[in-house]
Formats: sequence, C-alpha cells, structure tokens
Amino acid sequence: MKMLRFRSPSIRSLDQELLCTIRLLDDSEISCSIQRDTKGQFLLDHVCNHYNLLERDYFGIRYVDPEKQRHWLEPNKPVMRQMKTAQQPFTMCFRVKFYPHEPMKIKEELTRYLLYLQLKRDIYHGRLLCPFVEAAYLGACIIQAELGDYDQEEHPSDYIRDFKLFPKQSLKLERKIMEIHKTELRGQCSALAELNMLQRAFILETYGVDPHPVKDFTGSTAFLGFTATGFVVFQGNKRIHLLKWADVSKLKFEGKTFYVIGIQKEKKLVLTFHTSTPAACKHLWKCGVENQAFYKCAKSSQIKTVSSSNIFFKGSRFRYSGKVAKEVIEASSKIQRDPPEFRRARFGQSRSFNSLSHKNLIMNMEPLVPALPSTNEYEETALDNGVAPVKDSVSVSPHIPSVTLKDAESHAGDAATQAPAGDPPLHVSMEPSHLRPQTPKANDDAKEDESSGPLTISELTYSPCASMLPSPVEDSQGGVDLLFSSPVQSPARLLRELHADPEIQAKLEAERERDRAYERTRLAARGRVGGVLSSSLRLLSSNQRVNACVLGVARFVAVVMGVLFVTVPTLLLLLESDIDVSFLHEIRQTPEFEQFHYEYYCPLRRWVLCKLSMAMENLWSD
Repeated sequence: MKMLRFRSPSIRSLDQELLCTIRLLDDSEISCSIQRDTKGQFLLDHVCNHYNLLERDYFGIRYVDPEKQRHWLEPNKPVMRQMKTAQQPFTMCFRVKFYPHEPMKIKEELTRYLLYLQLKRDIYHGRLLCPFVEAAYLGACIIQAELGDYDQEEHPSDYIRDFKLFPKQSLKLERKIMEIHKTELRGQCSALAELNMLQRAFILETYGVDPHPVKDFTGSTAFLGFTATGFVVFQGNKRIHLLKWADVSKLKFEGKTFYVIGIQKEKKLVLTFHTSTPAACKHLWKCGVENQAFYKCAKSSQIKTVSSSNIFFKGSRFRYSGKVAKEVIEASSKIQRDPPEFRRARFGQSRSFNSLSHKNLIMNMEPLVPALPSTNEYEETALDNGVAPVKDSVSVSPHIPSVTLKDAESHAGDAATQAPAGDPPLHVSMEPSHLRPQTPKANDDAKEDESSGPLTISELTYSPCASMLPSPVEDSQGGVDLLFSSPVQSPARLLRELHADPEIQAKLEAERERDRAYERTRLAARGRVGGVLSSSLRLLSSNQRVNACVLGVARFVAVVMGVLFVTVPTLLLLLESDIDVSFLHEIRQTPEFEQFHYEYYCPLRRWVLCKLSMAMENLWSD
C-alpha cells in the first residue's frame, strides 16, 4: 500500500520573504525583508539600529488596515498576523508612541531630535494646539533649527511663507514668528533651538495627545487622549476633563462604547463615549491600557493582564509588554557611550519640505487636506521641481556631530559674548534636568484645584486633521462627522430634533396619545393583577439602579446554582456510593461526617422515602 504525500503550501511559504517599507519621522524610508513568522520587535529593532538609537522605548511602529483604522504594531506578535489583509508590500510609519513627561531627562541628542520631528508633525496636523503666543515661539524655534540665524542678505522679507508650520497660518502669526526668530533666538544652534522647543511644548495641555474622535452622551463630538498625566477630553477650544492615572480605576469597552471608570472628588465617576466602529473602540481601549501601564506603574513586573469585560462575560484581554517610564529614565541615566553622529534633514532636503509647502503630507499613502484651511494672505507659489527627496540615509548635508548640553551652553555663551552691544540679550535656557524649563508650569496647587474643571487651551477650536486621526477619513468628504454618519439616529440627536422641530414633536405627541389609549384599554381588559405586574415591569425597566440590582441577583442565583450543581453530586457520592477510595474513606471516618450522616441525612432520607411511598400508594389506589 502506497502512502500519499501532501505538500502543504503553508509550509513551503514559511521561507518566503515579504517586503516592508517603514517611513521615518523625516519622511525618508527604509526597507527590509521579513519572514511570515517575524515578530514586530524585529522591525522596531531594525529602525532603531538604523538610527543607532538606544532610548527606543518611547517609539513604536504604526500601520493602517484596509478599513483606514490605524494600529500600533505589537512587538510580541507576528507581523503577518497583525497586518492580515493589508496589501503588500507593507507600509508602516515610525512614530513616537509614549511622549516623555520631562524632555530634559532624555540623555541623548538623537532622541531629542526625533521627538522634535514628531512635535513638528503634531503642530502641522493640529494635534498640538496652543495659544497664539506659544504657537509663535514654537514656530520660531523650528525656523531657528532649520535655517539658523536670520541673515538680511539671504532671507527675504517674507521668508516664513515657505514654511507651512500650522494648519491655520495667518500673516499675523508669521510676523510674530519672524520677530522672535530675529531677536530672541539669535545665536542658538540647531540642538539648542530644538531643546527650547521641547521645553515650551511639553507644558502645553495637548502635548503628547493622539486624539481619538468620539461622541459623548449628548451626541457632541469630542476628542479623547492619553498623556503622561492622565486621561483627557477636549471639546471645542477647552479641555473639559482631566482624570489622573491614579484616579482611573478601569478602562473597558463593549462594541462601540468606551467607558472610563474612576474617582473624582471622592465620588465614583463613569464617563461614556461612543466611537465610529468597534475596531476604533478597541484601539482606543488598547491605547489607554498601554499609556496607563507605561506612566502609572513603577516596574514592568507590576503590569497585569487587563480584560475588557465583566467576570461572567467573554471579552478582549490585553497586556502591555514593554518597559515603564521610570525604568526608561533609569536606563537613560546609565548610558555612557559617546553621542552618536546623525544627519539632520535640512530645509529643502527632505520630503517634509515639499509636503508641507504643498499641504500634501504623504502618510500611509493617503493624501492630506488640512482640516483648517490656511488663511495666509500671500498667494501660494509652486516650489522648484529640482528639489529631490531623501531616501533612506542618503543626504546632501555633511555629518553633524552631536551637541551635548554642555556644548550647547558654551555655544550659546560664545554667541552672547560675540553679539554686538546694540543687539538685545539672548534668551538661552539650558537648565539641568532637575530644574524647570524656560517657561515653568503654573502653580501646582492651583492646577490641582482646577484640574477637573474646564480649561481653555487656545483661541481656536481643537480640530486635528481628520485624515491623520487613528480612525482617519478625508477632510473633503465631511471630516470627523463622517465617522459617525448612520441612518439610525442616536437618542441624543433625536432629542435635539424634538426640541427644534415643532411638527415632529406634534406627530410624536399624537403617537404617544394613541399608545396611551391602547395601553389603558389593554390594562382594563387584563384586570387589576395584570396592571400591577405591568407597572412593576415598567418600573424595573425604567430604573437603572433596579436593573443593576436585578442583574446582580441573577448573577448570584447563577453562582449558587453552579455551586449546588457541583456540591450535591459530591455529597451523594460520599453518602450513597460504596466506592472504597482512600480519600473518600478518610472523609467518611471523620466525626463531623458521621454526625451529619446519622443526625441529618438519614432522617431526611427516610422522610423523603416515606413521602414518595405514600404518593405512589395514592397513585395506584386511584
């Protein structure tokens, strides 16, 4: 008899290599080949080795699925299992995943430069929203880092127009940026300008926020985010909620509903939000779980597996598998190597220049139209087509040696001594890591008092570009509101329409009157008992507390029934069977068991048998 051999295509394809393209923060790209069982940690290590980056725990790799839902690549799972139906070659993006709570504690300049590039992207896409004065200073720091000192011979009067830094960049803002660039930041090298930008950015309320669009219980659009401080909610131009990580007790989701359960002012607080899809809700929950573990836990060994459901219902389980913030800071303080050399993407040398100037930032192969159109009073002109984008690590600029904090201080000091007497004094902020940055935060006690109340963050409405959100859509197709478009109206939206449209209100009132008349007729026919039962049911269905009690009682009864289902057969096995097993024999020999057997079980069994025999006699006699 011959044996048949089947060739499995899945086994043959294990050695097949897949191409992955990873887009970096300066819009350059690197590529690598992976196997089907390659895990996400390999790609993250590949990018960090490309940069020679040691402080790598702040960063992650993000990808988008065919439904335009963005995800963070999990390092301990195979890439193929996570990408699933994504088209090959795979395209991913290297981004900052956890924003450092204090950028001054970052040890290496390379890490600070990558954080600077991420913040520059956040500013342009509207994620890092700030007041006018702060926006002008941040823009001036970017100009100083990109162009250096202002030179009247090289720079025309409108040189800021070539930099599209903000989604809404007015002529007034550009003039303020030029004023700060010409005076306050003169003499600062690129590393010092980038560091001053980080110092000013991290005190903003929207620093580190990756906004997730949701609807609240009233049907209004809001944006949720997770920062080093805690869970935040933005609506309009205000931060309406701030719940610190110490006060957040649980994050969970069910379908498209996301719950934040915590304690505020010694009272239990439950915040409920609705996302556009279940996938967006799950991604929001996983981001919250990861951020809470990273910023709240003191050690990675304290991280626990989190479930999204209650004890009796199946749900998603997830555990953050990386280091926590305190461990990352401790590891950074132990770095002893010489600062690595790296290339900065200068103005006109990277694709970010072309993309920002033309308002078409390439990310995940999707075009971008800013949510807030530019109100620049200048007429926009096309750029030179001769500017070539940078691929991989190829760059026209020479190697720039890394600048440490001490070098930056000496550089700033030399620039201050060489400045003419008529120039204004330079504002240089290079403080040690244990001091506050150039613009300190407000009084901590005052912020403790008002942390839970609304806080105005800017003169503008918080409206990040919809195509750059974790659940992106094109702005030209309706923006964030398109995410929640549904033929079935929400109760909150229907309630608003009732108050706004008198015709709809009159029709619904007539329908309610007919329903009440029918209910009265039905209750009269069923009688008094039926009326009492129906009113009781209505009371139960209209009272959430009663519903919770009923649900709790039902669960208790289910648990009791389960315990009885296990206990009763075990007792019958002990009391009625003749199985002579060692542990059963030992249990039967105990005084307690003998007392229970002769004083309680035997009388009960005789009584039950007597009743059964009487019932059988009566049945046969009939």
